[in-house]
Amino acid sequence: MQNLDPTPRSARRKGPLKGLAQIPGDKSISQRAIILGGLAAGETRISGLLESGDVQSTAGAVRALGATLTRDGPGAWRVTGAKWANPKEPLDFGNSGTGSRLVMGAVAGQGVSAIFVGDASLMSRPMARVVDPLKAFGVTYEGQGPKALMPVTVHGAKTIKAVDVMVATASAQVKSALLLAALGAHGVSRIAQATLTRDHSEKMLAGFGAKIWVQPQINGGEVIAIEGPVQLKACAVEVPRDPSSAAFPLVAALIVPGSEISLPNIMLNPRRAGLIETLIEMGADITISNRRTSGGEEIGDLNVRHSQLQGVQVPAIRAASMIDEYPILAVAASFATGETKMLGLEELRVKESDRLAAIAHGLKLNGIKNWIEGDNLIVEGMGQDHVSGGGTVPTHMDHRIAMAFLTMGMASQNPVTVDDVTMIATSFPEYEGLMLNLGADLA
Repeated sequence: MQNLDPTPRSARRKGPLKGLAQIPGDKSISQRAIILGGLAAGETRISGLLESGDVQSTAGAVRALGATLTRDGPGAWRVTGAKWANPKEPLDFGNSGTGSRLVMGAVAGQGVSAIFVGDASLMSRPMARVVDPLKAFGVTYEGQGPKALMPVTVHGAKTIKAVDVMVATASAQVKSALLLAALGAHGVSRIAQATLTRDHSEKMLAGFGAKIWVQPQINGGEVIAIEGPVQLKACAVEVPRDPSSAAFPLVAALIVPGSEISLPNIMLNPRRAGLIETLIEMGADITISNRRTSGGEEIGDLNVRHSQLQGVQVPAIRAASMIDEYPILAVAASFATGETKMLGLEELRVKESDRLAAIAHGLKLNGIKNWIEGDNLIVEGMGQDHVSGGGTVPTHMDHRIAMAFLTMGMASQNPVTVDDVTMIATSFPEYEGLMLNLGADLA
């Protein structure tokens, strides 16, 4: 589905990209801070909050559930938690898959009933993968069809017992929804996952006073144990800068000849750093300095220079640590020498679009040979100066597809056009201004 009033944009090759890229706050941390603050007793002060469409949608939903949210200035918010109550109207999450799925879990644990809706893209995304596991807590729901498409009505259980659950898919959203539901359960719940996913929820829950601990497993997975019921306590949250947003200027600097940019204060959580690890394996000139820890999250300053990249094989085990970065990695692979194989990408099929199909189609439209084998994507790199570009790419209302292919146009022989950029505001409203300041040509 496409925006009824799309705004197309083209990117063309110009000169080198130079300067400082001040990336906005991390979306995952921002979403969780709003939700946990809305559940906690007292006032949570948040600095560096990403004020994107997705976060604003989640803030509106948490407000409708009973919390008080006040904006004091750019990125500075106060959230006063409350006992959640049934909202009077459906909760509209816009394009936010993360916000909607995490709040489904929180609603489940608070014994609340709510209707979840969103934009055309979100309404087409499967919610059964979240609400079905929540049934272990006694939750009931009504959704549309076997995938439980929105509108979805979630009825939280009035009395919740602790559960032992294995997360069937490598999804931090599903895991986090279960952890939020467990806040209202009596006893210790154990949430197991075979593949390690983002651990922002675990770290932040601990910061808000939850009794939570992680038990590594011999098979490489882990069990997260959390004791309920618990009343979270407000705390201060400093939001680090988003590595998923940083990925676009970072790759642009690698593929545009003569470029060198700096990206300060980027989150370097090991479970979010898969793209950086992969690009360095490909020969990227990325220097990380001033490593430090803030609020339980590792951060650092990046310096990135134009590089000659080589194709690599990206193992499936790395997918969870870079699931949002595969569109831009595919663009980097297009400018590399040799073949890049990206393995285990099944989760891409249920993002804002079928990202796997959208990436493959966008590459083909711009002269890049690629193919899908099962859940794997193979890209045949053209080398630095041989990517033709010239295509017009359907974004399918997916912000990361739009930004990835605009990045391609900054280094390809011919301009690359995307059919719509309006949805970029859901995650990175400063994107165009930031890229123009670095020297990109967007029109």
